[in-house]
Order: sequence, then structure tokens, then C-alpha cells
Amino acid sequence: MRDLVADEAERLRFIEQKAREVSRLFGYREVITPLVEHYELLAAKVGEDNRKRMYVFDDLGGRKVALRPEFTASIARLVATKMQSFPRPLRLFSVGSLYRYDEPQFGRYREFWQANYELFGSSKPEADAEILALTDSLLEEIGLRGYYFKVGHVGILRSILSHDGIAEDQQNSIMQLLDKKQYEDVLEATKKAGSPKSSLDTLDSLFETKGNDSETVTAEIGEIVKDYPEASKAARNLSEILGLLKAGSVEANFVIEAGFARGLEYYTGMVFEIYASGMDIAVGGGGRYDKLIELFSGGQVPAVGVAPGIDRLSLALQKQESSLSTIEKVVEPENRILVVAVDGSMLGEAFKVASRLRKESIVTVELETMGRSVSKALSDADRRGITHAVIVGSREMKEKKVVLRDMSERTQETIAIEQLLAKFGKQG
Repeated sequence: MRDLVADEAERLRFIEQKAREVSRLFGYREVITPLVEHYELLAAKVGEDNRKRMYVFDDLGGRKVALRPEFTASIARLVATKMQSFPRPLRLFSVGSLYRYDEPQFGRYREFWQANYELFGSSKPEADAEILALTDSLLEEIGLRGYYFKVGHVGILRSILSHDGIAEDQQNSIMQLLDKKQYEDVLEATKKAGSPKSSLDTLDSLFETKGNDSETVTAEIGEIVKDYPEASKAARNLSEILGLLKAGSVEANFVIEAGFARGLEYYTGMVFEIYASGMDIAVGGGGRYDKLIELFSGGQVPAVGVAPGIDRLSLALQKQESSLSTIEKVVEPENRILVVAVDGSMLGEAFKVASRLRKESIVTVELETMGRSVSKALSDADRRGITHAVIVGSREMKEKKVVLRDMSERTQETIAIEQLLAKFGKQG
């Protein structure tokens, strides 16, 4: 777990701000769920690897609880209970910190931040396409470059396993191996579970099927699984989703991998992860989960969602240094003013000028609080990127004026306070 300071915190808040803007743009309403939930809720479908990494403890009431390792289970509980009667489709947004006991390394933290978008109530391919388009819009908004989507469909893989009579718990174990790209182990586990050679050959062919020409790859997948009716249906679904994105002029780079799966057990359909240049780990991911609400007695409610990783997106932007200027323009107001009192007798007036500037302007206003002389205060201001200094002296204040210094131009003028407010005011 980390302390985020200065630039790190600003990058995180910048991405969070953009995530909220995109949520409003697409009609997603924010919800806030608890950081601590019942263990059984969070552990239900999070996957064996994540279950091992959860922070679990007994509270003073003897309840087994845990820190949330992801958002979806909590959001699903909310939809199944308090939001059961809300009209569909239901579009929800959330953002905050999550907790898993990972080994600390680049891009992996025990406390990490995510944004989260979930669409409930639609099983149509246009819902999946919307989530992908929304994610692409967010990545564009934050200025990320060189990213691509890796897309698959676990419905294709699970349909083949179900066709062979493989139980769900065994399927979950196989999906965990697929998530780790242990393809030989997948084939061995599938063979032990009772799959015939024809299914093993089909899976092996799927693992080799990938590319960024969506029409060609989905056609190849359809041909490979033509003897499996449900898998064929899932392949058509993937083709429809990608076709909608193409028709809608979503021009992101999509790489389709027929053997791609994610570690969370609740996925039932299309799944995806986002990768960016300079990063060898995913910066976000999501997919369709149509059976999770049923676990909380909320009936059959289809759903699809995405969780962009704010920490990882921040790291990606940090590596793409040219994007920092975009962040600074959003996070930092264009002008930063330091108000300096000439001496102690002018501190009250300096406070008053600073307060009025903050109230009536759109700039950042700092007050000199170190007791420095004017020259030392200006020297420090220059070093810290202050754009203007307002010097408050007794002689000028008698005429309701101050000295305004432009730090970059090295020029200054005596100006009336009302003119100062007009210069940096909201209409200035």
C-alpha cells in the first residue's frame, strides 16, 4: 500500500475526473458501496486465486467480513436488493479503492484504485458494444496512446466444456489455467475431466486462433466450433458485438483471441482486457456476467461491465510523458497567484485580498505563510511555478491598490484591487 503525493495524486484524480465525465456522457449514475462486505458475498465468484488474496477478518460481532477485492459483487448485491424495482437498463458507475494481497511489483499493489461501469438488464450485443465504446472514449479522454483491446468470449469455451458434461467447478479451474495461458495444462485437465479427442482438438485450434481482423477471426472461430450449437451461438454473438463497433466507427485496435479467458468466475460471455504501450500488464478489463444477480436472489438479470485500473492508467500516462502536459492543464488552473504581505502589519490585508481572489476568480491563490521577506518569497514562487505575485504594502493599500508581478515576464505594475479581481475573475 502506498502514499500518493503531488504528481501521483494529481494523475489519479485527473483520471477519476475523466471517468466521471465519461459516466455522465453515457448516462451512468454513480453509486457508493461499502469498503467492507460479508466474506461470502465477495468470495462467491471472484475466483480461487483472488479468494486466497482477500483481506479477511472477523469483526467484533463475530461476522466474517472482507475488504472488497473488486466492485462487481457489491454492485450486483445492490441491484438485487435496493435497486430491484428500478427501470432497465440500469447504468451504474462507481470509483474507489480495492484490496488484494498481491506481491508488490510494478503495477500491482495491495491497495489499488479502479473506476467501474456496469450495465444491467440487457442481453443484447449492443450493450456489450456500448461498454467497449465507453472504455475507448475514456482512454481517449485521458490522452492514452498506443492502446489495444484483447477480446474473447468465454461462452464459446464454456459451451464446449458443458457439451462434454464437465461440471462448473471443474470449468472454473480450467478457466483459471486459461487466464494464466497454461494451454497444455488446460488440455490435460480437460482430458482428465472426460472430454473426447475431438473437443481437445477443437480447443487446441481455438488457442491458435487470434488476430485483429474481426470478420476473418470470428469466421474462423465459427468454423472451428460448428459442431457445438451453443458455442456457435456464442461465436455469432462475438461477431455481432464487433460488427456493431465497426458500424459505429469505434476505431480502437481490437485483437481477438479465441482462447482468452479472465480469472473471475462469474463471466459468461464476451470478455476483454486493455493494454497500453510501455505496459506489459492489463490496464483494465471487463466482460459479460448474466448469472451473478441470481446468486443474491435477484432473478435473472443480464449484465456487462468494465473496470479501468486508475493506478495502471496513471503509470501508463507517466511512461507516455507527453501526456503529462494534458494532465497539468486539467489539474492545474492556468494561473497561480502568491499573495505576499510586505510586513507583519499587512498580513490581515493580505488575507483579505487572497480571500476575495479565491471567491471571485478561477485561479489558484496561495498566501505566503513562511514569514519570508518579499525577495525570498518571490524567489521561492519562481521556483515553484507561480505565475503571478500580489504584493500587499501599506502605501498601496491606502489607495486600495496592490503590486502585481508577472513572474515569467519579470514585470510589475501597481493596480487597483478591483482591477486585479477583474483581471483574474470568472469573466476575465
